[in-house]
Amino acid sequence: MTELPRYEYVKLADAIAADIASGKLPQGAALPGERAMTDLYSVSIGTVRRAVGELRRRGLVATLPAKGTYVIGIPEASHPTPDEGEPHA
Repeated sequence: MTELPRYEYVKLADAIAADIASGKLPQGAALPGERAMTDLYSVSIGTVRRAVGELRRRGLVATLPAKGTYVIGIPEASHPTPDEGEPHA
């Protein structure tokens, strides 16, 4: 089977989530404003808004009215599971 194409907003949300997971955008960091992200990622403002909404849905960011959008979480894939890490004694 062929893989279906992903929407641009999902690609952008995934790219920002990767920046959060890598520590490039640490917890508490502010995301750039919507207009700045349109220039930074070469996408429309609608794509930016949907991507930020997707990141909110994933629990990675929170938007404070008139203040901005901030990183509040880390993607689940970056959290170690109980089976990972050091062996249990």
